[in-house]
Amino acid sequence: MKVTVLRLALLAALLAAWELAGRAANPLLAVPPSAVLPALRDLLLLRSYPRLPASLCLTVREIGVAYALAVAAGLGCGFALGMNRLLGRAWGPMIAALYAVPAVVWYPSLMLFFGLDAASKIAFGFLLGFFPITLAVLAGVRQVNPQLVLVARAYGAGVVTVFFRVMLPSMLFTLVGGLRTGLALSVIGVVVGEILGAKDGMGALINHAYGLL
Repeated sequence: MKVTVLRLALLAALLAAWELAGRAANPLLAVPPSAVLPALRDLLLLRSYPRLPASLCLTVREIGVAYALAVAAGLGCGFALGMNRLLGRAWGPMIAALYAVPAVVWYPSLMLFFGLDAASKIAFGFLLGFFPITLAVLAGVRQVNPQLVLVARAYGAGVVTVFFRVMLPSMLFTLVGGLRTGLALSVIGVVVGEILGAKDGMGALINHAYGLL
């Protein structure tokens, strides 16, 4: 109960500080919450942007496709590198190095290759989500104790049983963390791609609203 009260008090203090700062600053630079709520109401009632539902559906669809491709490719590549030590030593550092490259570097090439259609946004979201998922699976496989695998096989456990009873529980937290990071980066990739070059979608809507300032 006390924790909830403290959280609500902190939220109220932040809103009050935001309101005071918004009223004192330039309206183009800072907007108080009292002005945000009416604008939010008009947005939800489709008064200010009638294309909001269509843009939201398009962006969600692109995110879903990009994330599904990232999960499929990331799991396959991660398990391939993790189960084969030679491939893991050869390609693991290269994937980690590519993951460290700033994301914005990839988009111009993707835009030239795929154009301004949805394919470039999906490819950008896929690329951003692929690397963390692959590296998480690779790290998770390496965390599995090989002695447990040997004992399970000695007792006659098959490949499927070893995977679900030994490997998956050992790498679950790392795998889930990679999937969460991949989802967040896929969302960022699609939306940023729409902001940089798209005629539809939530990113294009954000870019249009920014141009009205």
